[in-house]
Amino acid sequence: MTELRIAIVGFGKIARDQHVGAIAATAGATLAAVASRNASLPGVPHFATIEELLEKGPPIDAVSLCTPPQVRRAQAAAALAAGKHVMLEKPPGTGVAELDPLIAMAEEAKRTLFATWHSRYAPAVEPARAWLLTQRIKSVHINWKEDVRVWHPGQGWIWEPGGLGVFDPGINALSILTRILPRPVFVTAAELAFPANCQAPIAANLTLSDIGGLPVTAEFDFRQTGPQSWDILVETDQGRMRLSGGGRRMAIDGETVAEAPDQEYRELYGRFVKLTATGARDVDLAPLRLVADAFLLGRRNIVEPFVD
Repeated sequence: MTELRIAIVGFGKIARDQHVGAIAATAGATLAAVASRNASLPGVPHFATIEELLEKGPPIDAVSLCTPPQVRRAQAAAALAAGKHVMLEKPPGTGVAELDPLIAMAEEAKRTLFATWHSRYAPAVEPARAWLLTQRIKSVHINWKEDVRVWHPGQGWIWEPGGLGVFDPGINALSILTRILPRPVFVTAAELAFPANCQAPIAANLTLSDIGGLPVTAEFDFRQTGPQSWDILVETDQGRMRLSGGGRRMAIDGETVAEAPDQEYRELYGRFVKLTATGARDVDLAPLRLVADAFLLGRRNIVEPFVD
């Protein structure tokens, strides 16, 4: 099988920590180039911009966009216009509607557009989904709190319009939620805490439901220090299920029933290779819609300024 030659565009923390190793570990994929204004990888051809990559770079089949979401739409459009397959880091964009033209471009070009949700590939997510299909769900609560200074040091884009703020990690929880629940959910209310000097929230509380009235609540916070919290609690008529560690562990009434090491990004690239074999698309916008609705419905509260 011919290897899929991939260029990473945007070589920040997530690209270095996850994408490089995942590509190396994925059968049928190879890292062919990097495009980044500020960083490079020894031994790999480097270009300052995606335009320079597409014009002067080595032969590639696909690009993996790891840039801030504010610039991904234009970069994805350039790559698709050049006949390349495209993988989008999460969130896939700064808004929902801007993905529609990209989907149309990918379909017309018969190229893959893959909007990734890496947390859905955590090892306990599918066992949780299967178990919940057999239960009567009574309530759901998300507790997703982390320290922004640890996970996004010096990343000012996250506080700008389109950067999502606390929803950058929070959307991971929503991606799991929309995968494991048997029916779609929607936002009914939200409280958003904006630092006085930022355009994106540092904390958020959401109330959601499904068509049957299922109570779902979520707490997101970027100000948690010490141990970090990435948990989803589901009360059912046959016990309490807890997904913890961002979806890596599943417990029922305190007993662990599924746990495995993190291979989320390897799974993503395995999926990408399979999609590109036929030019198929995989663009689920459900998590992004929930975030957009949280902004539409949210009450805005101003809190103390954030200083990185």
